[in-house]
Amino acid sequence: MNRICFITRNYKDTNSAGNKAKTDMENILISLGATNLGLQRTFYKSHIIAFFLNLCGIIKASLLLSPNDRLVLQYPLKKYYTWICRIAHLRNAKVITLVHDLGSFRRRKLTIPQEIKRLSNTDYIIALNSSMKKWLEEHGCQQSIGTLDIWDYLSNQISQSQHQKETKYRIIYAGTLNLRKNTFLVHFPQYINSFDLALYGNGNNLHGIDSLPHISYHGFIKSDELIASVQADFGLVWDGESLDGCTGSWGEYLKYNNPHKTSLYIRCGLPIIIWKGAALAQFIEQEQIGICITSLTELDSILSMLTEDEYRKMKQNVLHLSEKLSKGYYFKQAVNKALKILQSVSYTHLTLPTILRV
Repeated sequence: MNRICFITRNYKDTNSAGNKAKTDMENILISLGATNLGLQRTFYKSHIIAFFLNLCGIIKASLLLSPNDRLVLQYPLKKYYTWICRIAHLRNAKVITLVHDLGSFRRRKLTIPQEIKRLSNTDYIIALNSSMKKWLEEHGCQQSIGTLDIWDYLSNQISQSQHQKETKYRIIYAGTLNLRKNTFLVHFPQYINSFDLALYGNGNNLHGIDSLPHISYHGFIKSDELIASVQADFGLVWDGESLDGCTGSWGEYLKYNNPHKTSLYIRCGLPIIIWKGAALAQFIEQEQIGICITSLTELDSILSMLTEDEYRKMKQNVLHLSEKLSKGYYFKQAVNKALKILQSVSYTHLTLPTILRV
């Protein structure tokens, strides 16, 4: 029996989307019977303590890996990734890599050839979506690649949000609020008439935007509290500088990324409003859980034509999907597919010499 393994680490908190996603994936692996080869998960805020704990966890995992283990890594893993992959292969284990972020695309911390070379150390890749999978393949990645499709989102809270008929739609936008990431919010208010926009998040330095009509700012609220308390009708997924499509490094990355806030909105029971060029737009359309638009300037007219029946169907679909996200459906599905493919490859490698001898 092949063990499923992972290596937990020190997380400074779970309030950030990245840490929430990583700890959720670890908890889903545990539900699949996976073994943590590292130290226990911790939440120290000290950089020095975090460094030593993470290093010790990697060293411990390297010693505990066994032949035929299936080690699930969450990428990027910084300086440890290539090393632990090589150790796994020396011990005749296989590596499955879930890609959270591509450093060569948005942050430019790696060149594309460097990133592809680094990822070549794994045996199987779980990309976030088909667009990311295609990007990896087009840039020379030869590993087997599957897709996650959307982030699962674990929470015991249940959404109580209800649409109020014959009232203006209420839209929320959650995330860090700053000019570098979401400049579009500065220009958006002049196109808001038939709906209200509520902003949630840290770092509001958008020059008094919350004092404008139809806009309110609620600060940072923990995700569980937001799921349980928010009263809204849609969640907005948009980044960058422009109202006419998502531009800039943050906006362009939506073509390949799965924003974690999308899953938070779904767990809040909210249909999604998203840029038509985003990687997740195809999933939103396929599942019929929202509206895909080319420009925020057209949102007023689109919502004014939306019927109660159309909204009700989207809401029903969202609640059904929310249940799946709460149980880790998509990551479980992606891991099980990876395990089957690695098993078939191992079986082929094992039986091929016998076939040749016959």
